[in-house]
Amino acid sequence: MSWLLRIALSSGIALAQESTVFKTAVSLVHVDAEVTDRTRLLSGFHKEDFRVFDNGAVQTLLYFSQEETPLDLILLFDISGSMNPKLERIASSAHAALAELRHGDRVAAMVFNRKSTIAGPFTDDMQAVEQTINEKVLGKAQGGTHILRAVSDAAAYFLKETRTERRRAVLIMTDNHGQPSGHTNTAVRDLWEADALLCGLELRSAGETALLGVRAVLSPTAAFMNMESMTAVVEKTGGDLLKGHDSGADFEEMIRRLRLRYMLVYGLPPGKPGEERKIKVELSEDARGKNPKAQVRARYGYYVPKQ
Repeated sequence: MSWLLRIALSSGIALAQESTVFKTAVSLVHVDAEVTDRTRLLSGFHKEDFRVFDNGAVQTLLYFSQEETPLDLILLFDISGSMNPKLERIASSAHAALAELRHGDRVAAMVFNRKSTIAGPFTDDMQAVEQTINEKVLGKAQGGTHILRAVSDAAAYFLKETRTERRRAVLIMTDNHGQPSGHTNTAVRDLWEADALLCGLELRSAGETALLGVRAVLSPTAAFMNMESMTAVVEKTGGDLLKGHDSGADFEEMIRRLRLRYMLVYGLPPGKPGEERKIKVELSEDARGKNPKAQVRARYGYYVPKQ
């Protein structure tokens, strides 16, 4: 039984369409949350361990789960000129990484440099996803890097899909230094409207971060004018960011983390269509006492649906 149907049965909500469509007589807000000690993923939490605030008001959770809800995932590959060797390591680990997904999950692939392209549409055939990576990602690296535009394009792709109860996430794999192509707040808004979070793998070779730092010191104005990053978007949408040099292991770990996130659902409070509302998710006092180093990652807000 779908979680949307469970809510309808337990709350007396009349479904406007089939249970697979995210549309009810009472609108719902769903939040993906992750708990870490800032390095390790923490698990074993229950519904009563979370407190969710919407514009400062505590909310009653109508549904709570971990791992149960199917995931729609867009793999967003940076294929700018510096990415070839990094993408080879990602491709070599794709089979193990995709094995972390569950029956019913779907994956789409997008590539970007100065523009974005759909490399493969949503499918639950993971062998087809691997083939797409090998044929349309590897060996294609060239050109510049427009990170924020690509993130907004991924959100737009989600918006073309019928909204269902499925969880939504974008996993971007990039060296995380691009040329100006958009604004952080625009990318965040696009993902909030698409009901999706952004996670990131920062793929850099040894010494690359240090070299960027040296360039910033030598020419701070030029560095500022030519720097674009996904980091703030990841944070505001409640995603996760892994930095390191073992991109293959990080790919597998990131999908594992996406699969283990908690899903929290509550009723949409009254609000003006298009209004921005703030979300805060924290652990209960008892849960914080048992996990003093715990940190909850969840999106910072959303926009009241216009329909």
